[in-house]
Amino acid sequence: MRATLAPLLCLSMLLLLAGCGLREPRPPGPTPAAVRAELARLLPSGVHDRQGWAQDIQAAFFALDIEPSRENLCSVIAVTEQESTFQVAPPVPGLAKIARAEIDRRAARLHVPQLLVRGALNLTSPTGKSYAERLKRVRTEQELSAIFDDFAGMVPLGRQLFGSLNPVRTGGPMQVSIAFAESRAGDYPYPIEGSVRDEVFSRRGGMYFGIAHLLGYPAHYDRSLYRYADFNAGWYASRNAAFQNAVVQASGIKLALDGDLVIHGSSRVGATERAVRALGKRLDIGEDQIRRTLLQGDSLAFEDSELYEKVFELAERHAGKPLPRALLPGIKLESPKITRNLTTAWFANRVDERRKRCLARGG
Repeated sequence: MRATLAPLLCLSMLLLLAGCGLREPRPPGPTPAAVRAELARLLPSGVHDRQGWAQDIQAAFFALDIEPSRENLCSVIAVTEQESTFQVAPPVPGLAKIARAEIDRRAARLHVPQLLVRGALNLTSPTGKSYAERLKRVRTEQELSAIFDDFAGMVPLGRQLFGSLNPVRTGGPMQVSIAFAESRAGDYPYPIEGSVRDEVFSRRGGMYFGIAHLLGYPAHYDRSLYRYADFNAGWYASRNAAFQNAVVQASGIKLALDGDLVIHGSSRVGATERAVRALGKRLDIGEDQIRRTLLQGDSLAFEDSELYEKVFELAERHAGKPLPRALLPGIKLESPKITRNLTTAWFANRVDERRKRCLARGG
């Protein structure tokens, strides 16, 4: 009996060990055709070339290896609807006045006389029209960007006023940052014939870089609402605003909950860093370590730091209750294009309303 059972027990153990080493294969996701069909159903009514939009959005999801869940698809649709109502180059009311004011502002800062500015703008541009004529008729940021590129490249005064800095910093149907797009150009799946800036002003490029900015980073948020705020204020701004709130609870020092933990590009100590330093002895963390950790505020790794954990532990002990790990940043939106008193929270909530309507269209 023992002789019979021994081989069977050995065989069972071998099978069990082999089974422990096996991983279940990743279930296949929806096909590109299925994602495009889903997008065609979810897009708002009145969107022209629905198949073209669906194609470019689906291709971006697959190239970025982001799950095309209905929540993610509706998040992209909601941001695009809010930013441009699905126009590749959305018109901006009063853009001609905004552009001329920017030129005058920079001229004044550089002490360039208005007589010279007017003379430069009256010169003939590469299109055959003067820069002044083109500025009067400008309607979109794409047109304005082209004018500034021509002006800086062709007119000596243009180089003095703008150098290589084009003041148009966002563009495309999702109004994504051109600087962000340039930082991600190495992974772009399409050939770039002109510049990354040109690609941002196309539908395929604007959607690719916009989706990368909205969904292309890991976060532990329990609501998409906080990603919408981050899209407007910067990655992890909602998480960092919650950390700032914890610092306030622990220290009693009032802070703006804006998501900025350090003054970027400077060695100066900002308000948040100063407040955390005031907690240094109670946290048993030195100033150098505080600085190094706060500089990780644009990454997920910040949440695993000793500083993050100890600040929340101390703050929750003072508050006597758990504190949120994400808050909408309290930031007033500043832009020449904005004529109303708008905030990041307003933007995030407007996008979230559109997301809900998109989910309802899906049934």
